[in-house]
Amino acid sequence: MKNVMVTGGAGFIGSNFVRMLIQQRNYNIVVYDLLTYAGNIGNLEELINDGAIAFVKKDICKQNEVEEILEKYDIDTVVNFAAESHVDRSITGPGQFIKTNINGTYSLLESCRKLWSVNQYSGKHFHHVSTDEVYGSLDLNEPAFKESNQYLPNSPYAASKAASDHLVRAYHHTYGLPVTTSNCSNNYGRYQFPEKLLPLCLINILNGKSLPIYGKGDQIRDWLHVDDHNSAILKIIENGVKGQVYNIGGNNEWKNLDVVKALCAIVDKIFMNNPQLREKYPSCPASQGRLSEELITFVQDRLGHDTRYAIDATKIGLELNFYPTIAFKDGLKDMVNWYLENERWWLSIIDGSYKANG
Repeated sequence: MKNVMVTGGAGFIGSNFVRMLIQQRNYNIVVYDLLTYAGNIGNLEELINDGAIAFVKKDICKQNEVEEILEKYDIDTVVNFAAESHVDRSITGPGQFIKTNINGTYSLLESCRKLWSVNQYSGKHFHHVSTDEVYGSLDLNEPAFKESNQYLPNSPYAASKAASDHLVRAYHHTYGLPVTTSNCSNNYGRYQFPEKLLPLCLINILNGKSLPIYGKGDQIRDWLHVDDHNSAILKIIENGVKGQVYNIGGNNEWKNLDVVKALCAIVDKIFMNNPQLREKYPSCPASQGRLSEELITFVQDRLGHDTRYAIDATKIGLELNFYPTIAFKDGLKDMVNWYLENERWWLSIIDGSYKANG
């Protein structure tokens, strides 16, 4: 049995990873999360109550607390999801991104180096979850990002993640800490915080509110279902080569405007065949016989908005046999149905009551 500490495990990607890890049945799992605004104990509540995982509410920036938990649970594997991740928030308040993403990663690395080096790192693994945004922006005809691409971050968020990636690399090359890093494209799926593009637009559609699209909506992103992302991470922690970086992508580039239109079409189709939903959400355009995409509104573009991200995931396919399996429109439909079935979850976030449980 491996003893795994999942930092940021109460967040969107982390909580889905924990659920996937439980199914493997050969991991003891400790979730380490401070429960800041994007961390939600409700994402894991039944797992905690059932004793399937241990939960620790602590700050990764406090090294003494990190060391305490590493020792208490005899942790041999750390999977670091903990991060501030919303670009807009990094533009208005970059300080928290520097603290969590850089200082927090340093604290984790130093704690692992201090405690694991006693046994020459035998059987230990530190996996760091990062983003494709560290590579900067691509022109329309440029090849997708490879692991060898130069780092050219353009937002405070991307710069803070780039710095954390460099720290992880340095701890491997300087101290021999057994690390791997993954850089993924845009995730979507269950439990995603409602400020992100897809859940934000979905909830706005249900309430008949405008769907704000930056600029002309022609920014291009590669979309990856959270379950595919986590399957790739699992392959890395089980068979990844220490010191290596793996790009994880969906081979699935879409313009932002087209993604929102696809979401609208799925909602319209679901509502067409469900009178109970039309009654429950009377403000939804589909409940009124209208198209949801009528709600699309173009707003002033984000400062420094990157034009295109695209991931070349050849390496992880060849080395670890990872290939995404969830078709985008199937994944979108699953996401929509999950949010419709879990209204209480997202309503508690919107009204702030979810914070009371933390």
